[in-house]
Amino acid sequence: MKKSKVINSDISRVISQMGHFDKLSIGDAGMPVPFGTEKIDLAVTNGVPNFMTVLENVLEELEVQSIELAEEIKTMNPDVLEQIKQLMPETSITFIPHEEMKQDLTNCHAFIRTGEMTPYANIILVSGVVF
Repeated sequence: MKKSKVINSDISRVISQMGHFDKLSIGDAGMPVPFGTEKIDLAVTNGVPNFMTVLENVLEELEVQSIELAEEIKTMNPDVLEQIKQLMPETSITFIPHEEMKQDLTNCHAFIRTGEMTPYANIILVSGVVF
């Protein structure tokens, strides 16, 4: 049995296949996922699992050099924005329009769907290197 904290086989597989500058997205239950982008659906019910729990878990294994967030998170979900900043204080953040973020999902290895029910709780993680 796998020893690390990411025990979901699909998430672990995607992370292990990522290289420098590759992208992985985590988001709320309502984010539309483009056809052709792998969706790893973790949503069980309203709020389960929540966005931050999944993000924290993924960060146990994925080296992240920068992140992309929707510009709208600043006003529509400042609590989640603050939690992200506290979790990743040294990570560079690029804010993009939500419509652009939805289109950028086509460039992600996968989208991890959570049960999060707050607006704009979506992130694109850009992979770094460990050396």
